[in-house]
Amino acid sequence: MPSLGSRMVFRLWSIMMLLVLFGIGFMWIAQIWLLEQNYAKAALAETERRLEPVMKDLSTQDLADDGHLLPVMSHISGGELILLDQEGKLIQMFSTGHRINVRQRKEERLMLDIITKREEFQELLAGKPYRLVDRHQDRVFGFELGFPATYQGEPCFVILHNMVKLKTILDLNRRQLVLMSILLTAAASVLAFLLSRHFTRPVFQIKDAVDRLAHNDFLACPDLNRKDELGQLSDSVGKLAKKLQQVDLLRKEVIANVSHELRSPLAVIGGYAEMVRDITWQDGSLREEGLNLIISEAKRMSEMVTDILDYSQLQAGYIQLKKDWYHLYDILESEVSLCRPAAMQHQILLGLECDDQEAQLYIDALKMSQVIRNLLYNAINHTGEGQAITVSMQRTADVVRVAVINPGDPIPPEEREQIWGRYQRSQHQSGRRLGTGIGLSIVSTILDAHGMEYGVDCEDGMTSFWFTCPHPGL
Repeated sequence: MPSLGSRMVFRLWSIMMLLVLFGIGFMWIAQIWLLEQNYAKAALAETERRLEPVMKDLSTQDLADDGHLLPVMSHISGGELILLDQEGKLIQMFSTGHRINVRQRKEERLMLDIITKREEFQELLAGKPYRLVDRHQDRVFGFELGFPATYQGEPCFVILHNMVKLKTILDLNRRQLVLMSILLTAAASVLAFLLSRHFTRPVFQIKDAVDRLAHNDFLACPDLNRKDELGQLSDSVGKLAKKLQQVDLLRKEVIANVSHELRSPLAVIGGYAEMVRDITWQDGSLREEGLNLIISEAKRMSEMVTDILDYSQLQAGYIQLKKDWYHLYDILESEVSLCRPAAMQHQILLGLECDDQEAQLYIDALKMSQVIRNLLYNAINHTGEGQAITVSMQRTADVVRVAVINPGDPIPPEEREQIWGRYQRSQHQSGRRLGTGIGLSIVSTILDAHGMEYGVDCEDGMTSFWFTCPHPGL
């Protein structure tokens, strides 16, 4: 599991927080340079819109004619209304509709002093109206609207000044923005940490599985049920684990098979070699017989090593069948011919019966040859001298059935399932040692790889080892 000090968790957290801080910074820039200014301009435009009916009347009406006109205009602007004569001296001042005494209020006097010193005010004295948004650096303080008018028959100037109310609203917005920034940063920090742990958890699961594989725990697998790239990586690690399991199984199978099966021929070779050295080395015929036996056992041991490797690789799923279309009769005929000399040494006849020599099957020819050869060696080992073995190939309704039939004592029912396993031999063996001793286990493994059915039947003094091959043309 990812820890608090994990570099990957910290990096992901840092990246997410940088994005959050970038968003907060962008929000501040938008608020200061865009939203506040637009808000001030919108407030100014709204004030002008609401004053528009009054402004039309001012072109022909004297401000003194209506005592409510100046308070109403002050109320509409939402701030102060300053009435100045043509020399720039204060006549009256209203704040949100109420008349105020400037002499008693220091803030208003200071504001009036600032207004009269502006460049826009000098233009107003020349008869030019003005409108402006008052801002300093990045702060918007308010807006002003100045225009000429007539008061008691004399030219005058009206200045609408909205500063305190707008500034208060904008300051409140900034305080809210500060609070939102703090809360957003805190929430984003926690969420970024949780998401970082969530994103890195499958990575650490995969890493843990790989570490376990490196320590020979080949059952390790991330088991991530995801559809993204991490899920694909998890599947790849799972496939690697299965391949390593196969390699490990192959290693164990080879070691177990070699250690078990090679003891017997090695003991024979060692025993006869010592006998030739110590007893029969002077007798030419006995010496030749012993040496021939040593050579035979050495050859048998070489075949055994090949069979053990083939069997172990098939059991581990390490090699794949090389299938193609072959005439099964040709394979049977070839193997019968190959095993016939060994059978003749014991006066055993080998016969081949086939009712369809043209039947083609989708099989691995080399492995099927190994199956037939081992079944024939098994039959020879269990057939008495002067008897006959029959290899039968018959087509039935939907399969081709191959059987190797030999006379002999029936195999006990309790042994018929066991003889297909590794290191299992039937107890009715005649004493011959053709083959490598693991023939039936190789047969079952190859037939299982082909998906074929197989078995052994014992009836009327005959033992029949058989298997069936699906025929696509049937």
